[in-house]
Amino acid sequence: MTTEIVKNILKNYEGETPGVKAKLHSMLMQGALGGTGKMIILPVDQGFEHGPARSFAPNPEGYDPHYHYQLAIDAGLSAYAAPLGPLEAGADTFAGQIPTILKCNSANSLMSGTAGKDQAVTASVDDALRLGCAAIGFTIYPGSDCAISMMEEIVAMRKEAAAKGIATVIWSYPRGEGVTKDGETAIDVAAYAAHIAALLGAHVIKVKLSTDHLMLPEAKKVYEEQQISIAEQAERVRHCVQSSLNGRRIIVFSGGAKKGADSVYDDARAIRDGGGNGSIIGRNSFQRSKADALDMLGKLIAIYKGEA
Repeated sequence: MTTEIVKNILKNYEGETPGVKAKLHSMLMQGALGGTGKMIILPVDQGFEHGPARSFAPNPEGYDPHYHYQLAIDAGLSAYAAPLGPLEAGADTFAGQIPTILKCNSANSLMSGTAGKDQAVTASVDDALRLGCAAIGFTIYPGSDCAISMMEEIVAMRKEAAAKGIATVIWSYPRGEGVTKDGETAIDVAAYAAHIAALLGAHVIKVKLSTDHLMLPEAKKVYEEQQISIAEQAERVRHCVQSSLNGRRIIVFSGGAKKGADSVYDDARAIRDGGGNGSIIGRNSFQRSKADALDMLGKLIAIYKGEA
């Protein structure tokens, strides 16, 4: 039965069709966090950007797409996100067992440093429809010289997806010529990236957890004048939630490179306490053995339920 929490989240999507809301509902009601308003999504698109060995050699079972489908199901996660090939490789075997997100663009590490920060469109809305996906996923790079074309691509794709009853998840990752390395995770830039994704029509926003660094001089003045609280991670999460249409859009935070389990748990508590909707956690789960991954994901679920 649909919970009041989920009903209230879906009310925020006033301009959407029943089809899109049904897809959001399928993710919000799936798995161990179903009905809580919290989500944990397993994304396995790293092989495209980092290559197979860097992604899967730490846990060779991960070379098989079926492994990731089953991990997401066994862990009781909300959804599984991947590029076209991996989803096609298990779409029939796992049909209906877990909502899927088709990652429709990808970067790779073989491009030259002068190519500009961009991603190739590698799948279509019709692919997502054919595979029964709940959503399409798309990365934009605010700060890149290629950002305008990436935004225009997802606007067109999102319009088509919504017309066909499919939701849109936007990965909004500041990167490129207009952003310093520290600026990629600066709180003013992270909040800006979340806001851009919301303005582009994202139903679910994915951003990185931020630091208390402020990159933009004009923004820094406002943060200081208005005394915006950004010292603690939970405060920075809260600010990103506020920047996502004042919490009217689902926002999840990425886990980044593999790190110690305690750090992963601390991140989840900050996301929970800051009002975020959850985690989208890839390498920190699938690069561990399945037993360790299930243990860690179980503890994350307990944290989001307020039990740990």
